[in-house]
This record gives sequence, C-alpha cells and structure tokens, in this order.
Amino acid sequence: MEKKNPNTIKIKNNKKRKVNDVNKRSYGFHTFGDPGCPCDFSGTFRDNIREFILKCCEIEDWSVEGCPVWCTLLVDERRRSGIGGGGGDGGGGGGDGGGGGVVVPLYTIEESVKHSLQPFCDQCRCIGWSHHFVSKRRYHLIIPVENDWHKFPNKSLFDDHQTHLLHGLIHCNGFGHLLSINGFEGGSKFFCGREIMDLWDRICTALRARKIAVEDVSKKRSMDLRLLYGVAYGHPWFGRWGYQFCHGSFGVTEHNYNTAIDMLSSYNLDKIVENFRGKDRNHMEKIIRTYREMSETHLITIRDLSRFMLITHKALPKPHSVVKPITRSVPQRQPFQDVSNKQNNNSKSNNINSKSKENDSKNGNSKNKDNDSNKSKSNKVSTKNHSKYRKFKSFAAQMASRWPPRRLEYAADVIVDALKEKGSGMSRQDLREAARLHIGDTGLLDFVLKSINNLIVGKYVVLRAMNLETRTLEFTIHELPGEDACETPESSPDGPVAACHTTTTTTTTITTATTTTTTHITHDTPGLDVYSDVLYLYREVLLQGYDGKTITELSQLSTQAILDSKHFVREWPLRDEEDFFLRFVCRLKPSLFEYGYEYELNQSCSPPPGELVVVPIHTTIGELKTEIECTLRDTYCLLESFRVTEIEGMEEFEDEEVLFGAVESGADLWVLGNGLGEGSSDALKYEGGVDSWTVDCSCGAKDDDGERMVACDICEVWQHTRCSGIDDADAVPRLFLCANCNASLMPSNEHYYMEPEGMIEQDYSMEPESMLGQVYSMEPESMLGQVYSSGY
Repeated sequence: MEKKNPNTIKIKNNKKRKVNDVNKRSYGFHTFGDPGCPCDFSGTFRDNIREFILKCCEIEDWSVEGCPVWCTLLVDERRRSGIGGGGGDGGGGGGDGGGGGVVVPLYTIEESVKHSLQPFCDQCRCIGWSHHFVSKRRYHLIIPVENDWHKFPNKSLFDDHQTHLLHGLIHCNGFGHLLSINGFEGGSKFFCGREIMDLWDRICTALRARKIAVEDVSKKRSMDLRLLYGVAYGHPWFGRWGYQFCHGSFGVTEHNYNTAIDMLSSYNLDKIVENFRGKDRNHMEKIIRTYREMSETHLITIRDLSRFMLITHKALPKPHSVVKPITRSVPQRQPFQDVSNKQNNNSKSNNINSKSKENDSKNGNSKNKDNDSNKSKSNKVSTKNHSKYRKFKSFAAQMASRWPPRRLEYAADVIVDALKEKGSGMSRQDLREAARLHIGDTGLLDFVLKSINNLIVGKYVVLRAMNLETRTLEFTIHELPGEDACETPESSPDGPVAACHTTTTTTTTITTATTTTTTHITHDTPGLDVYSDVLYLYREVLLQGYDGKTITELSQLSTQAILDSKHFVREWPLRDEEDFFLRFVCRLKPSLFEYGYEYELNQSCSPPPGELVVVPIHTTIGELKTEIECTLRDTYCLLESFRVTEIEGMEEFEDEEVLFGAVESGADLWVLGNGLGEGSSDALKYEGGVDSWTVDCSCGAKDDDGERMVACDICEVWQHTRCSGIDDADAVPRLFLCANCNASLMPSNEHYYMEPEGMIEQDYSMEPESMLGQVYSMEPESMLGQVYSSGY
C-alpha cells in the first residue's frame, strides 16, 4: 500500500513579497499565543480560527488553488538578521516590530475540502481516526524555511512540507496533525526545535484545538529519539508538551509500549558491563565511570545514565579544534591541506613548522629528507585538489533537475548520515538501500548518487573512489578541519590551519596543526563528545537488548515495540470556565439510524467524536437545537441538511424553557434528528475514504497504521509486508497469497514441507495452550498417520 503526500496543492500568482512590510501587524515570537496575546478566544476552534484570521492576520494577494492565504508577522527581538528585518520597519500596528529583530511570517491557509484534490486525510487514516466525519475545512499553519521568507510560495505548498520550519494542519472540528518541525539541525538559522514547538503549542492552546497528533520519526545522529528519550525520560521528545501514546504500528498497544519502556530503562549499569569483553568492556567501563564522577547522584540504571548525559551535554566544555576520522576505508587523496598563497600565511606556516622541528629535535626525533620532499610535493597536489571541492548547496542550485534544490540537499544529508552511521566506505547499492529507508523517491536518490562526488555536504566532503581491497567503487566521507569547509585558511576562527594526512595501507588519520593547542578526540576518550557516548550506548545496549548476561528475545521485542510506536497525540479537554457561557459535547445517537434512513453509522469502528457547542447561559432549549444544527452543518459534509428533532433527556421540556438549570454545563448531549446525508456527496463521509478494504494481520493490526501493506490476491485482506516476510527493500510479488489462503490451497501432506523459518514462525505464533490442545485432541492413529504421510 503506497502512501502519497496528502493535499498536494499548486501555488498561483507567485510574487516576491517583503516580509517586514510596515503595514503588517506584528507580534512577539516568544509571547504569541500567551493568554491575551493576541487576544482571548472563548469559543470552539471552529469559531476561534475565524476570529484569529479576522483580528490577527492580513490577506495576501495570492492564493493556493483558490484557497485564501493570510499572513501574521512574528518578531523575535533577541535576534537580528538581514532576512526578516534589520531596519526600523520591522513591523507596524502591533508595535513589536520596530526594533529591527528577525521577522517571521506565519501563513494561515483555509482549504475547502469539497474543492481539494485530496478530500480525505491520510494522517487521520493512519492515526486511527478513519471513522471521523469528513470536515468541510482544513487550516494549514506554515512557517517556511528562512530562505523562502521573501519569495514564499515558490512552486508547491506541500511537496516539500518536511522542509518547513513549522507545518500544522487542523480540521475545523479541532482535530489536527503536526506535520513538520525543523530546528537548527533541520535547516533553521535562528530557532531551535524547542522554540518552534513552544510556539505551536501556544497557538493550539489559544485557539482551543481538541486533539493534535504527530508521527514521531525524528532522529539525531542516526538515533531514533522516541527510543532514546523513551528510555531516558519515559516519553518521547514531544512528551514534554503533553503528547502521549495514541496508536501503535504492527499491533503494538499502549500496554506493550509502557511495558517495553519500563523494561529497557531498568537495565543495571554494572550488569551491562559484564556483557562486554575485551576493549568493548574497557570502553563501557570508562563511559560509566566518567559520567558517574560527573554526577552528584549515583547512576544505577541505563535511564539514570542516559538522562544525565542528555541533560548535561550542553554544559560540557567543547574543544575549539577537533577533527575525527569518520571512515575506516578512504581513497588515496590528500584533500585537506593548507593552500594559502599569501606571504604572511606562508611565514606563519613556516614558523609553525620550525617550532615543531625544534620540539622534535629536543625530543631526540629526526626526520629524513625524503619525507620533507614528499611534504612539498603533497602541498602542490593539495593546492590543485582543493579547488575541486565545492559546496553541494551551490552545486545543487546550478543543477538542471526536476527536483528543487532543497530536495537535493535533503537527499545529500541522508546519504551523509548513512555513511556516518556505517562508519566505513559503502558501495552504491548499499548506500542506496540505506537511504531508501528515509527517501521513497528512488529517482531522486539515483540522481544525487550519480552527481555527488568531491562535494562538501555540511562539514563533510563526500568522495567516490576505488577500494583497493574489494576492487569496487565506494562512497566515503571525511570531516573537514575548521568551522566552515569552504573558508580559506586565513579566515578560520582558530587561525591558519595546516592539515596533514598520515596515510597507512588501510586507514587515514586526520590531524591538525594550529597556532593553539589541539585536542584529539577518539572513542577512547569518553566525556568529550557526549553524543558519541550516547550513540555507543544506543547501539550496543538498547538495540542489542541486553538483559542480565544474555540477549533475550523479550528485550529485543521491547526495543522493536518502542520503535513501532510512532503516533502520539495531545488532547485539550473541555474547559468549563467561570463565565456566562454553557459548553456541551453533542453526539449523534446510534439509534438515530434505525428509522430507515439511507445512511447508517459504521458499527465496525468507534463512533465519530462529538462536536463542541458553546451557547449563552440564557439560551432556551429550542435555541440550543438550532445551534446544534448550525454547528453540525457548518462542520461536516455529511450533515449539511441535518435537522435536530430531539435531545435525549430533554423530551419533557418545551422549546421555550431556559436551558440553565435543566442540564449541567460540560455534559454530553445525545442528539436525534433526520436529513443525514441529504444534499451532500456520498463519497465525503468518513476520513478513511470510500474504499472498503479489510486489514487482518498476524501482528494483530485491524486497521491501516501507515506501514507498508500488501493484499492477498484471493481473499483481498491486507497485511503488513514485514509480517509476511517481505523486506522493505524488496518489491511486492505479483501474486501474493496470505497464509490462510495458501494453507487452504495446499494439500495436507505438503503442509509439512515448509521452510524451517516458516515452521518456526508458525509454531511460535500459536499460544502454548492451543498447541497442547491440538496435540492431545488427536487420536494416536491419526498422529501416526500424519507422521508417516509426511515422509518420516
């Protein structure tokens, strides 16, 4: 089951705009959404978003496929930049933009579902909200990447939604999805992920959203944060804002998730050390001892250690000049040399070399003339090779391709991350398969792999050369000395850098000589690079699943259960405030559909959520019925002509009676009525769409969870490819039969000629009681008959 990017909408009337327009109202970035800023919203999200657009936004002169677009300017006075501000016209009516801070555009786009190319919500289907009625409107709140603040939008709004600093989608009923959050590591120049997430949380709280879901696939240095933070804190990174487990993939339940978290986080550090041997054991002991000495409290479990490392990593001293070998297999190149052409820099380099020679002579060391001649030759080669290396960002901007530069840069970052995780050279095929786990567009990957060579991505240079041992072309990466790979040596913040390569037959060690003392960091020095230590624990302990002195299947299943739990949700419960309004949750009573109407509720899933209604305290029962009708008609496509006839529990009251005192505020009201589906399209019913397909997987999944699936060609029941033994990198077979259909077609005597893996999988998938029941329920004669018929 292939998933497409939802809500692909093209941009019309692309015009450059000036972000710091003096006529635009602006608000503080770090206070926007606080109580009273920009104003207090007391209604439902459906009404609050309209008030927000009216009072806090300015209409733009371009549209998105006919959908209107509004802009709100947010000013961060603590930062200055030439992108969003820098002058005295950073803002207007709001009064917060006159200081020349960074001006951030927040776009609000109202999408009409009836006119959308994607009327159904893929996120709702994957999160377990397929049974929700299709809402009439969707609101997108977007902060684009900084480079697009002047020219956004450029081509397609949602094709590159993963590159936006913020992209949230909220249905008009208050249920929504956080699609994208990108801080510094995601491309932001000014804001970290926490600051953007704080802004999003304040906006949702102020507008009174009901539930916001997020699919957490965030990584840091190839580590899945939901596993790392789950062990360290007991919740994912989004948990600090109240996001909790919502829907697990591959049949994982909330109980499975919590049990797995508790099990992995309770690993004893002393017992973990006992599982290592040789150098690995010494290194693990060094890591634990280093951080125990730093901590004021005793670190006992892996949770204690990982939490302490994550909390204190920012406070640890960081060396100014650090170069680490990234790969073990490198091409025969010497790219990182001092190529200064200025006389003063040459004199500085000579001074450095002379000092090093004096030190060597004091220590009794000597160098032969051959080495000196080789150094002079290598300097000439380095001067020639240095011009070959270009930044991939500028290279991508000049490439003639059908993908935007941001997509190319994202693919290059994924390739570099894969090489970093591998720790050695990779062939093109291996690198392609590793990158496919993050990028589904194979055409994009092939294009980048074909082009990326002698290019700088971030602080690494990507090279492609022949491996002398395997005789195959391999991709390798090397970390560059200095803050910026493209800086000339004289502009380096640490002074002129003379980088040299000490080459052996199989490895290359990169060292630096600077005017200041250089610190060399290796994996034998715990505490200097905290994330390297965390990565070691992540790979060797969490992924391996140590439990006591053995690697148990249960601990490995616990790790997999956490990794399979990607969907989290935050709920804002109904607040009954002390004001002059009454608030109710109105639900359609299932018995409403027993009177022969055309439409019926889907009884195979949960009923749709109720809708919030806010009325004044002096409202009559008749006015409440009218308000419920208007609310349901305005919110859902299926209920455009719905008429309320009765409210359960209020049958004895007249419509003229005042509501206050008859029912308590905050209660659930069950509504009866008619006109369901009249005047609306039959297709726009549930967010799950009109396709009637069944999911019944061996893992226990009964609904789409967003994972890759395949349908049986006989019974047409869908199940996960992973559970069916199909690797993610493999194509789905043209003819696929599920286990049940395969067993029904296979003769009984052939059942015992299964592959050993299949026999093990089938045996262990049964409950022990059922296995014993099958054995002892058989007659001895039939048991012997089956044994002899199987060929034994």
